[in-house]
Amino acid sequence: MTSVKKVRIAGINFDHMHMGDLLRQVHEHPGAEIVGICDEQPGRMKSAIANFGIPPERVFTDYRRCLETTKPELVILCPATAHHARWTQLVAPYRTHILVEKPFAATLAQADAMIAAVAATKKQLIINWPLRWYPSHITAKRLVDEGRIGRVIEVHYYDGNRGPLTHVADKVEAAPSAARKAKSWFYQKSAGGGSLLDYLGYGTTLGTWFMDGRAPIEVTATVDQPKGLEVDEHAIVVARYETGLSKFETRWGTFTDPWKFQPQPKCGFVLVGTKGTISSYDYEPTVRVQDAAHPEGEAIRVDQIRAPFHNPIAYVLDCLARGRKVDGPLSPKIARIGQQIVDTAVQSARLRKTVKLIG
Repeated sequence: MTSVKKVRIAGINFDHMHMGDLLRQVHEHPGAEIVGICDEQPGRMKSAIANFGIPPERVFTDYRRCLETTKPELVILCPATAHHARWTQLVAPYRTHILVEKPFAATLAQADAMIAAVAATKKQLIINWPLRWYPSHITAKRLVDEGRIGRVIEVHYYDGNRGPLTHVADKVEAAPSAARKAKSWFYQKSAGGGSLLDYLGYGTTLGTWFMDGRAPIEVTATVDQPKGLEVDEHAIVVARYETGLSKFETRWGTFTDPWKFQPQPKCGFVLVGTKGTISSYDYEPTVRVQDAAHPEGEAIRVDQIRAPFHNPIAYVLDCLARGRKVDGPLSPKIARIGQQIVDTAVQSARLRKTVKLIG
């Protein structure tokens, strides 16, 4: 019997705890294998080594040696937000597809540099947004595409968690502390920390997806000023579209984590269309639809999501096998509009005034 050739995947830079989640998806995929992992701090790879039985010869601290030795077809990058462009530019010359864990980048200029670096190699740049894979939001998008609520004219988004130091990979709980905050890149402005850069791209990118690729005209944003911290833990962004106002709110410090108990306000989206509304909340088993036939609201069970549309690794590998480009929030086209809104929000918050959409 001829064995099926597996896609060779390497994970480089473990700044973000989501590396563990993505490597688990590779480990569990029958058509993929982890050929290498790399981080300059060996201790950060211990969990992955133990969880996925990665042998010593596939563990590296030098990215060049990792890439030259393992020759991956896809590289997963999970660096701190401010370093996404640098790492993409370092890996791109090795002519491999690159999947960057959210957000896209710290700035629009960095996002454009990433797009250019990968475009030169004729490979794909993929930006993963975990919210893209929630059955509730997939169901909401299907209903939008079917015209259930007409054209989407408003997106209302609220999302976050108790904080980035309250959990590690696989949502395992951890104990935050002032000392950990002081050392974590999540709380360093120079590294791209803060709830706005961590979570706003989710809302603006999926919001752009729901709005069929439309961009706003201008943005107004405000952030909190936590004592003793150099980054925000709460941001509220209002975007003015030709169809009206949409709101995107990010929060580190929700009362509970949404994957365990939905906090109040609930994490997720409310979509307003010309013919109805949809509420789609993270992890919930139903979405609620209002339309002319059901003005009181109808609870609809979320779709049963089947492979390869249930997680990013399966989806990306399916696209590569079929010679297709990724689409939706994972595509640079949609994610770039999300980044435009993020950049404009950062400038608006800094200037304390409304700003025309950048870029």
